[in-house]
Formats: sequence, structure tokens, C-alpha cells
Amino acid sequence: MGLDVRLPIGALFVILGVVLASFGVVSDKALYERSLGININLEWGLVMLGFGLIMLIFGRHRSIADIEGRTSARDRSAEEGEKTCPPGKQT
Repeated sequence: MGLDVRLPIGALFVILGVVLASFGVVSDKALYERSLGININLEWGLVMLGFGLIMLIFGRHRSIADIEGRTSARDRSAEEGEKTCPPGKQT
């Protein structure tokens, strides 16, 4: 079918990771006093961004491999058709 769920999920995590990390960068430091000064928005935004990028890379790598696999399978079947059919009798 050709639908790879890693591409839209990766894009979603990249977008949300950028939004969350950018909020963590520009937000007030007083907001993180309750969490012992840990900027959780920045940290988890970067984690989400990294996960999204990994999903996009794996999804893109798989779709390229599928395209190359389909073309090589077509080439192999064309070569086999030439070998099995006598000249002038190809269908």
C-alpha cells in the first residue's frame, strides 16, 4: 500500500518538540522553581524533537528502499522475461 505511519508521526513530534523547546527557552525562570530549577519544557521538547527526527529518518529511509526495491524487482522480471521467451515471441 505504501503508507508509512512513521512519516506523519515524526512530523507531529518534530513540530510539537520545536514548540515545547522554544517555550522552554523563552519562558520565565521563576516558572521552574517548583521543579527544582529543571527546565522540563526545554528538556522534553528536545527529546520529542529528537524522536521525531529519528522517525522521519527511518520512515524516509524505508520509503527510498521500497522505491529502489520495486524498480530492481521490475528489472529482474524484465530480464527473466527476455531469457525465457524466444526472440520474436515476447508477449
